[in-house]
Amino acid sequence: MNIKDKTGYMPLGHQNIAPTSSTALTVPADAKYALISASVQAVRFTDDGTVPTLTKGVRISVEQGAFWYAGNLSQLLFFNDVAGGLIDVLYYK
Repeated sequence: MNIKDKTGYMPLGHQNIAPTSSTALTVPADAKYALISASVQAVRFTDDGTVPTLTKGVRISVEQGAFWYAGNLSQLLFFNDVAGGLIDVLYYK
């Protein structure tokens, strides 16, 4: 995905969630890309449908900043790495 050329992306909405044991996104129809960031505390995610835990999944720190994800958005699952984590997601097609 070429994130430098944003002219081809159409915004489809946003979501702010506080993940619990294993929280999926509510993906808008036709969404193909997501800009994801962690707020307040770190979170973990998996993208293959397996449940993330404190030792499983990719860790997203608050300091890391937002990143683009292009894949099966409905397979993403999130978990609080530290209590109080929050995820901010922008959806695009």
